[in-house]
Amino acid sequence: MLSNPSQTLTALTIAGSDSSGGAGIQADLATFANFNVHGLSVITALTAQNPQGVHRVSLSSIEQITAELNAIEILKPAAIKIGMLANSEILNSVNQWLNQQPVPVVCDPVMSATSGGSLLDNNGIADFKNLLNNITLLTPNIREAEILTGTNIATVEDIQLAADNLLAMGADSVLITGGHFLEESDVCLDYFKNAEQQYWLRGKRIATVNNHGTGCTLSSAIAAALAHGYELIDAVVLGKMAVSQGLSQAQSIGNFTGAVAHPGGPCRIEFLPEILPANAHPLEYKTPAFSRCTTEPLGVYPVVDSADWVEKCLAEGVPTVQLRVKDLPEDTLRELVKQSVAAQQKYGGQLFINDYWQLAIEYGAYGVHLGQEDLDTADIHQIAEAGLRLGVSNHAWYEIARAHAIKPSYMAIGPIYSTPTKVMRFAPQGLEQLQEWVDLLKSEYPMTAIGGINLERAPAVAKSGVGSIAVVRAVTEAADYKAAINELNNSLQAEL
Repeated sequence: MLSNPSQTLTALTIAGSDSSGGAGIQADLATFANFNVHGLSVITALTAQNPQGVHRVSLSSIEQITAELNAIEILKPAAIKIGMLANSEILNSVNQWLNQQPVPVVCDPVMSATSGGSLLDNNGIADFKNLLNNITLLTPNIREAEILTGTNIATVEDIQLAADNLLAMGADSVLITGGHFLEESDVCLDYFKNAEQQYWLRGKRIATVNNHGTGCTLSSAIAAALAHGYELIDAVVLGKMAVSQGLSQAQSIGNFTGAVAHPGGPCRIEFLPEILPANAHPLEYKTPAFSRCTTEPLGVYPVVDSADWVEKCLAEGVPTVQLRVKDLPEDTLRELVKQSVAAQQKYGGQLFINDYWQLAIEYGAYGVHLGQEDLDTADIHQIAEAGLRLGVSNHAWYEIARAHAIKPSYMAIGPIYSTPTKVMRFAPQGLEQLQEWVDLLKSEYPMTAIGGINLERAPAVAKSGVGSIAVVRAVTEAADYKAAINELNNSLQAEL
């Protein structure tokens, strides 16, 4: 799933062993390997199970569990996944050790096996809340959330209330998974919430009975992504994609149901979830109808700050131009948009207005470009209904999944390199990450790469197949802007 890091990363699973090989530490270690993370393990119990049920459970001694925990500390796991804890004694022992660990912890509150059988006794369930203060993310399914909160979950509102209750019990973040919710629906709904954010993840439901180990795979995939340094909201998207891909390739074992597959490799866009606002009804939300761009790929894409530069670029046959200005008086801004639209109508091409979507609609611009923060306030459906195209800036997996929910006319990816033109809270993505996103998105969206791209760097960026390079200074500060446009265009054409 993720490329090899420069040094070996480790992640720890504290879980039970599944003799059928589909869940527990077996699923966790396979998932870690897919994410290029070396797996460490502390085994809390040995289970004798198969698709027909759990036949025997033998718990590890506290002395053995403690010895294993102490032994692996020198290997410095970058993240921890917790699964089966079986009883209060094991739970409390693990919790005491977690008090000293400064790394993210993802907990799949395993209480029963898919094939049947309790994997956490009643005293353990009662004491489970003591563990929550050491948990970065709790990932219960619907049934587990019901047990922990003592509530019944039948509606999307019930899911949100359960998440509130789990946060009140002490969890930092909660992801309630919806694999067992509205199983007749063709979508699968998961709900994420913490003190800062809340949203739905809506994805295609993978119709398969071969789903043993789904919860283990999800939680360990999120832990592995956290070990790589991803933010939690990005790790959740990666975990969701890994599970969807695994379910799509899961196979039966002989005449019996099988487990989630662990194929590794890049995911397809059909497994990318959509991030929907918490206040949107995830079953009723309507995707805006944005038209595709007239010219695809977008080609050389100058981002300029004046109507004069808009006209000069379009006059040279540049296919796509963006007008990006900040903090201008209303009258000046209006005139600037008006003149820029007039230039686009004169020369053709695709003119996108950055941020000012109301003026873009009023003056009949070709399209609007929005940053992620603008998606919170812009009327996306009004932009679509006005017939304008939409481009969206993306810097991380969560943002791509959020943009994917509104199906824009194109996706902008960056910053590829560091840039002095804009203060960014994201580190440069680099060519490797650009390539991963191009491979994922290009079949559905035109794309453009932006951020620190100059004439020297353009050929390497173009080799990704992105099809478009957005530049801020490479054209407007060039000694010969016409020659710069031609050189950028040659870099792109060489990869077609």
